[in-house]
Amino acid sequence: MVKLAFIALFTFHSFVSVAQKPIADKFVVDLKLSKLERTGKKVGGEHYGEIQLTSGYLTFVKNKLTGGTFEMDMASITCLDITDAKSNKRLVDHLKSEDFFSVARFPKSTFVITKVESKSATEYLVTGDLTIKGKSNPISFTAIVKTTNNQTIVEATLVFDRSKYDVKFGSQSFFENLGDKLVYDDVDITTKLILKREESQ
Repeated sequence: MVKLAFIALFTFHSFVSVAQKPIADKFVVDLKLSKLERTGKKVGGEHYGEIQLTSGYLTFVKNKLTGGTFEMDMASITCLDITDAKSNKRLVDHLKSEDFFSVARFPKSTFVITKVESKSATEYLVTGDLTIKGKSNPISFTAIVKTTNNQTIVEATLVFDRSKYDVKFGSQSFFENLGDKLVYDDVDITTKLILKREESQ
């Protein structure tokens, strides 16, 4: 009798725990409206362009950011600051080459959120694993999440050290006495994500 009562009590508590578990809302990235801009700097200048997301989503519990994951198409890298077509193509091809992101061998990069700390109603400290060229490293950055006219927008700027991903060209982490050929290791990624709630199946 005592054993049956214990089983019944355990089952009840398990049911209550499951019932009380917060339900996460999933918001997918609108791939057409969202933007991801890359800026790389060198001695005496910089180049910037865009990278397209192929997929991505964020999860929220009680309107608070809790997680998410994204995939980027490295073959979509563009340059927006060089107007001459030949020079533009030369730089983009170089960025896709083995000197930089080895796109033929590593066509996709990913970012997976591992931790989120709420700083205010709209501001979060996001930590996650960024994978480029098959190498993963943790990075942290501040994200601002706002909802306007029933549209959720996330804006963030993150900085990653390309040398940690075996991106060697012009890097002082691998070569000495580069002079004006130096390309700085830090790469800035500025994002503006437009999210839409995933429709129930």
